[in-house]
Amino acid sequence: MEKDKVHVFAPATVANMVCGFDILGFALDEPGDEVYMRRVDKPGVNLVQVTGDDGRLPRDTAKNTVSASVLTYLQHIGRPDVGVEIELHKQMPIGSGLGSSAASTVAGLFAINTLLGNPLSRQELLPFAVLGEELACGHGHADNVAPALMGGITLIRSYDPIDLVSLPVPPSLFASVVFPHVDVPTRDARQMIRTKVALKDAVTQWGNIAGLVAGLYSNDYELIGRSMHDVLIEPTRAILIPEFYEMRRVTMESGALGFGISGSGPSVFAFSRSKAVATQITAAITELLNKHGIGSNGYVSGVNADGPRELGN
Repeated sequence: MEKDKVHVFAPATVANMVCGFDILGFALDEPGDEVYMRRVDKPGVNLVQVTGDDGRLPRDTAKNTVSASVLTYLQHIGRPDVGVEIELHKQMPIGSGLGSSAASTVAGLFAINTLLGNPLSRQELLPFAVLGEELACGHGHADNVAPALMGGITLIRSYDPIDLVSLPVPPSLFASVVFPHVDVPTRDARQMIRTKVALKDAVTQWGNIAGLVAGLYSNDYELIGRSMHDVLIEPTRAILIPEFYEMRRVTMESGALGFGISGSGPSVFAFSRSKAVATQITAAITELLNKHGIGSNGYVSGVNADGPRELGN
C-alpha cells in the first residue's frame, strides 16, 4: 500500500571487518541518518532540506546521494509520475569511516520504496545503493551499503554480478566503535592502497577471511579474534590514524577479541564477548585519545539485525 509520507532511519556500518577489504561489513545500532519523504503533486524529486552536515553536502538533486538514488530508482521502476520532497537529517559524522554516505543513500531508497508500497525487495535495492556510493566517493563498493540495507553481517561474494551473503551473528558479539576527530578522506585513503601484493600476503589474508567467516558460523569467539588481522590494507592506512597502535594495545588489554580500522578510518572498532567489556573498551580508547588532545565520539553496539526501519512521523 502506498503512503503519503514516511520517516526512515538507516544505520551506520563498519566495513571491511579488518581482513575483508570491500567484501565484509556489519550494521550498528547507532549512530545513523534519518530521511523524511513526502508525496507532492508535481512529478520529480526535490531535496528541500539537509541538516547536520555543516554545509558540506551538495544540495543539487542530481549530486546528493539521497536524491540522486531516488531519481534512479523511479526511472528504473517506470514511475515518472511520482513527486517527492526529501529532508535529510545527518545524525552521524561525515568522513568518519562509519558509512555516512551509505546510511543516507539507504535511508532515501528505503523511504521511496516504502512510500510506493515496496515494489522492490531490499536485495533489489542494493544496486541503486552501490551507485550512490560511487557518486559519493568515486568507487561503487557495497561493504557499507549492503549491511546498512540488509542489516546484520554481510559478505559480498561477487560484484559482477552482485552476490550478497548474509552471515550469522554470534549471540554475545558486541562492538566498540570510536571516531577520533581527525580527517581521513575516503578517496585519499583508497589511493594509498597497493595495487599488487605478494602471494604469501594474499594467502595469509585468505586464511583470515575464511577463519573469520568460520568463526561467525561456529560461534567460535577465539577464532574470530585470531582471524581479525590484515596484512594488506591496515599497515598503510594506520599511518593516517593518530595513536592507532596505542589504541590497539589498550583495546586488547581491555579484553577485546580483535581490533582494527572501520572502513577507511579514522574510526576504529573492536569486537568483544559482552556489552560490559565493549563499554570498557570504548571508554579506554576515548580516554587515551583525550590524553593526546584528540576529541572523539564513542559508541557501544550489538550487531544491528534490522538495517533501515520506518520511524513514527
